[in-house]
Parts: sequence; C-alpha cells; structure tokens
Amino acid sequence: MCWGLIPLIDGGKGMPKLYNAYFDDQIAKQASAAISRAISAGKRNMEVQFPPVPNVEEAKFGTPLNQKFGTAIVARDLKITGGYKPGSNISRNLIAYSNLYWAKKLAGSVKGGALGGNPVGALTAEQVNFDEVGNFGDVSRTGVIFQEKARKGIILEDIFVKELPTNLMVLLLRGRNNEAIIAINPGGEETWDRLVSAHGQPNCPFVVMNNAYSTSYDLGNRKGFEEVYYLKRISRGFVFRSFPGNWEALLEKPDGSVEVLKSYKTKPSLREVSELVRDESFKRYAINNDRWMSGRM
Repeated sequence: MCWGLIPLIDGGKGMPKLYNAYFDDQIAKQASAAISRAISAGKRNMEVQFPPVPNVEEAKFGTPLNQKFGTAIVARDLKITGGYKPGSNISRNLIAYSNLYWAKKLAGSVKGGALGGNPVGALTAEQVNFDEVGNFGDVSRTGVIFQEKARKGIILEDIFVKELPTNLMVLLLRGRNNEAIIAINPGGEETWDRLVSAHGQPNCPFVVMNNAYSTSYDLGNRKGFEEVYYLKRISRGFVFRSFPGNWEALLEKPDGSVEVLKSYKTKPSLREVSELVRDESFKRYAINNDRWMSGRM
C-alpha cells in the first residue's frame, strides 16, 4: 500500500503508517521530534517504546518483511560487516541489531539536535557484536548495561601505544561528563533507578528504549519516566502517544487502516484500552477482523 510522502521534519501527526514507517523514516522522525519536544520541556528521564521490527512476533522465525528490514535498512545503515546473510549474527539477533539501529537514528535528538553538545552512549543488554558495526552515527560509544566498562564517570582504558620504545601499556583517563544515554531493553523497571545511578549523568537525557517486557503488566512505566513516544499493539488495534499529545486507543480495521476510538489526556490502563478496542471490533466485524487470518502481519 502506498501512503505517499511523509512530512520531512517530524514525520507527521498520529500513529505511523505500518509497515511503511519502518522503511521511510516516519518512526525515526516522529520519535526524534517527540524526544526533542520533551527535552525542551525539561524532561530528562524518558521512555521510548515501539516494535523494533515489523512483525515483531515473528522475528524469531523470520518473515519476508523482517528480512527486508534487516537487509535493506539495518545492515546497510549500520554498515554491518558481511551484511545480512543466513546464519549471520544480525540474522540470528535481528531485534538486537535493529534496536542499535534505532538508537543510532534517535541519538541526534537525544544529544540536542545538530548543534547539540551532548555525547551519546548506547548501552544494551542484548547480543550485539559491536566490532561488526561500521557506522554508529551520532552514538559516541557503546557498551553492555551494568558492566563496569560501561559505567559513568572516570574510567581507565588500556591503550597500546606502538610509538613508545618499549611498547608500554599506558592508561588513558577519560571522563563522561554531560553524556546522554540510550539504554536498550534494560529489563524490568525495578532496575531503572539503579540503571540511571550506574550510567546516567546529572541533568542529562536518559532514554529507556524498547524494553521487551513490563513487570507492571500495564502501559508504560511506574517509575516516572515520561513516555515520550509509545506505540503498542493490542488485540485488534494499537495504543499510541507522542509527547506532548494525548494517549490514543486505535482500532485496526480489516483493511489494515486504523481509527482513533478514544483520546486520553492522562495515561489509561492497558485493560481499559484493550477492552474498548476489542469490544468495538467485535461489535463492527464480529470474528472477521483477524490480522493473522487475513494475512495482515
């Protein structure tokens, strides 16, 4: 389906057009614009949440759309050594590499825009071989969440200096002042305060991105992280929010289009929006609104 051109700067209003939004930068533009607006409004701890790949439920097995995204977008943009091939790390861990791709795309807004001065660290709990990545964009460093080398403050790095006559190992002191952080899939929100303490810097943006599961079994989080860009699939539809806008419950119709059923000024409960969308779908279409049966994956 052709959706036409999207706005060049902010990706437009309303839920992104799936699944074209993965290929035409609409998700990246919308999420970046939402982050920029939130930072301008004084927000520092933020959550960004959306499916990192199209058909995320099938990513483990792979669909043609998954593979197209991995090949044409993720591997190419990150300049993965060897590209996307059967058996490669990126093909076996597509979600992990896709999340690194999204961190790269969002880093420009997290650092403060084109003229921003914040370095950006992208830390992950997922399986990524950083040595395979040839293009990190605005991401100034990468690391593994909660590992000592990834922690904030002054660190020691072993640097091999060939120019020294005795090939001595020297220690380089390097600070991480004013560094913004994108924490990829860090785990249950009960660890987020410890995450900020370990890796965050005072008054610098800290973004939790694409956490794979919720220990609160609800929308967003209960830790006070502003949900600045949030897209979640629910039965028969979606929940969407882009800062500073309202939360929206959307019905997905049999033809794949969506309709906003209700807008909420404050975050609703997952149960409330799920019941609303499911009941409206059954009222209109009975059992004839199933994306699996219709092939709308």
